[in-house]
Amino acid sequence: MPVRVHFTVEDLARTKIAAQPNPLCELVVAIRKLKFADHPVRLSAWRRDMARRLRPEARMVLDLVPRSGIMPAFLAPPGTGTADELMDRVRAVPRSRIRSDLADVAAHRSLPSWTRQLADDPDRLARLCDSLQHVHDRLLRPYWNEITAVTEADTAARARQLVSGGLGEVLGRINPRWTRWDAPVLEVTMPSGLDGDLHLAGRGLLLVPSVFGTDTPVIGPHAEPQPFLLHPAGGPRGLAAALAPEEMPWRTAGAGSLGSVLGTTRAAAVLYAVIERPGCSTKELARAAGVAPATASEHATLLREAGLIRTTRRGAAVSHSPTSAAVELWGAAAG
Repeated sequence: MPVRVHFTVEDLARTKIAAQPNPLCELVVAIRKLKFADHPVRLSAWRRDMARRLRPEARMVLDLVPRSGIMPAFLAPPGTGTADELMDRVRAVPRSRIRSDLADVAAHRSLPSWTRQLADDPDRLARLCDSLQHVHDRLLRPYWNEITAVTEADTAARARQLVSGGLGEVLGRINPRWTRWDAPVLEVTMPSGLDGDLHLAGRGLLLVPSVFGTDTPVIGPHAEPQPFLLHPAGGPRGLAAALAPEEMPWRTAGAGSLGSVLGTTRAAAVLYAVIERPGCSTKELARAAGVAPATASEHATLLREAGLIRTTRRGAAVSHSPTSAAVELWGAAAG
């Protein structure tokens, strides 16, 4: 049986389409994808890459987010905001909320023993937040420009549906495999077998695009200020575009020039800085590598031409991330 979402006239008027995914909600879906070995063709290379890049401090968050089922809701606060803004909300979560969310999870599955004192131990909570930051920086930050590009294109398509057919067409096509619009009710089939009725009570529904959420729907019935429904953005092609954006191919014939690039101490420092801080700006890259911004930019160009980093631009903002070849090359050199 599905979850039946009931709309009133006020709900239809207040239903919105989010322009971008919620970074921490998207992170939770990405963690589930990391832990569940589905879509081997699309995700196997990404999983191998992440397994190499995640450090032991990731374990706290990975233990709290299962492959499926309930998790502590305070780890992914709903609503809008940047990853850093949402992370600040997690760090400031009230102790009563931590206890309540952990109790909800404990009613369905066992929790690690370290969670017992989490609400009353600020240092332990700080370590958990650091773990969340680390996992986000490895799993999502390197791909965030590509993720937002996919979701912005999806939102534009939904806006065209809204203009041509109204909100009913948007709801009818939001996720056809798992949802069915029978006005004024949206039926959302949950593979877990969860069923029930969600009355929006004038709050409306927030439709949130998700690149990693290509399969089963995710619904947040208790989110404030309004419930949300994650829907797939761009489908499987959207996920592929986010995880494997167009970049310079690995140049086997250019091994000599690659060797000359990595033979310089500064270039190696720049590459290491990019690997350690995926998604960093040129200014951040220069600071981390201990070189002038102009020098960092010059070496970033060489590394990009060698196929070791990719650079994305959104307006005036530039960010640099390592390619999988760079991670493999650095790991081999370190080994």
